[in-house]
Amino acid sequence: MGGSHNFDLPEKKISDICTIMYTSGTTGDPKGVMISNESLLVNITGPDSVLQYIGEVLDQDDVYLSYLPLAHIFDRMFEEVFIYHGSKIGFWRGDVKLLVDDIAALKPTIFCAVPRVLDRIYSGLTARISSGGILKKTLFNIAYKMKLDSMRKGIKHEKAAPFFDKLVFSKVKERLGGKLRVIVSGGAPLSVPVEEFLRVVTCAYVIQGYGLTETCAGSIVSIPNQYSMLGTVGPPVPHIDVRLESVPEMGYHALSSVPRGEICIRGSVLFSGYYKREDLVQEVMIDGWFHTGDIGEWQPDGSLKVIDRKKNIFKLSQGEYVAVENLENVYGVLQDIDSIWVYGNSFESSLVAVVNPNQQSLERWAEQNGTAGSFAELCEHSRAKEHILAELTKIAKEKKLKGFEFIKAIHLDPLPFDIERDLITPTYKKKRPQMLKYYQGVIDALYKSMK
Repeated sequence: MGGSHNFDLPEKKISDICTIMYTSGTTGDPKGVMISNESLLVNITGPDSVLQYIGEVLDQDDVYLSYLPLAHIFDRMFEEVFIYHGSKIGFWRGDVKLLVDDIAALKPTIFCAVPRVLDRIYSGLTARISSGGILKKTLFNIAYKMKLDSMRKGIKHEKAAPFFDKLVFSKVKERLGGKLRVIVSGGAPLSVPVEEFLRVVTCAYVIQGYGLTETCAGSIVSIPNQYSMLGTVGPPVPHIDVRLESVPEMGYHALSSVPRGEICIRGSVLFSGYYKREDLVQEVMIDGWFHTGDIGEWQPDGSLKVIDRKKNIFKLSQGEYVAVENLENVYGVLQDIDSIWVYGNSFESSLVAVVNPNQQSLERWAEQNGTAGSFAELCEHSRAKEHILAELTKIAKEKKLKGFEFIKAIHLDPLPFDIERDLITPTYKKKRPQMLKYYQGVIDALYKSMK
């Protein structure tokens, strides 16, 4: 219908806003991150420069599997890179349990994932190996050890054990479509055992990246075949500046022998502001540097390791943000407890907690339920733990918390959190790093009990 009419496209400037992408809104209302044409165009060169550095060039035959949310900057960035190159994009059917089948059907060459999905792939592969019989398991273990030893010596993955790649690992490659060249992990840190395993068995590059909506995603990306970068997000991409800023109240110093501090990013890739919230921009943009709120640690090889959050917000392994103080306030209304410390990290998919139960309430419950023992003994009793956990779950349902905000396991400590053990401040604020250090064994045991 419009074939006989000519229209001029509206003039667009490189500084014009291309899109408004909203953050998750964990700490309040979602923020509308305004991203300019320039930011997106510059950002496309980031993945390109990394791929060219490792000798990989995208073309029309490349295939990308899109399963992350389209409103997520991680997926958006990679789709635009693929559109830029005229490559193919396939969309999953929407069931994470069938994701590996989708990969096998589409045969992607590049696969982007959050750690939770890679953990699932890792679990599936290791389960298959374990059920494969003694001969197959022995052969796999020999092949794995030989290839890993070669990679640790600096030999590239494709040359580390070509014989075993064909004999053993080709089966894993075929399960993932047979054409996979690069696996990119982002959204939360990938655990070292999973990253190492995938580097060996997938016959593909496995790299981690770091970025935020405000930095248009991929700001820092690890370099393949660099074994020393295992467990890191790598060095900054060429078009940005990155520095660490000391956070003395948390014990992080950018100029110490091991530089640690808040990750700050500068460059034309940064966002143009928060839609109708200029006041929030001033909190994170200082002298041209965007303050991410994440704590990083520079490694000797120039790569960066993300080790903490400046605020008490963390991501679980599936990429969900948890505002821990808010949750503690919600759970803290339970009359059966005096205090609660909620814990989670980006290598686990669920929350656990250490609880100071209310002595009178617990002893009353024990009397009504025929459970004998001192207060300390009751805290060790499995039925008491089940009772408190059930009450916490009840509160979570009443307050309509999200599934990942439910506490899945607890430890009952009869001793209240105190200054003597350096667990709280004089104003009764929890000293979280110290609490983690003190209860590390308890936390490890809780997560182990759920596996």
